[in-house]
Amino acid sequence: MSTEQSFRRFTPLTPIATTHPVLFIDKTAPLPELHACASERLHATLDYLTLMACTTLRDSAETDINTITNIARIMVQDVADVFGVIEQRGLEGQ
Repeated sequence: MSTEQSFRRFTPLTPIATTHPVLFIDKTAPLPELHACASERLHATLDYLTLMACTTLRDSAETDINTITNIARIMVQDVADVFGVIEQRGLEGQ
């Protein structure tokens, strides 16, 4: 597969900890599969945040809140990137 074909087929997830993207979304994947990927991450994030909202952080370290929010941010960014591909496909009529 040429670089140009790869560019048309794959779109990078938003890099958070790297200067170059290393994870990619297959833009040609079936829409139900893309939706399932986004849905799984969104529901996992909601479950995680619900658990955290019900937890007392009295015994937590100073960095725990940052860790919790960073996990949620990464997962929500992944969801936003996958939804971006779904939306683009919808606008193209595919």
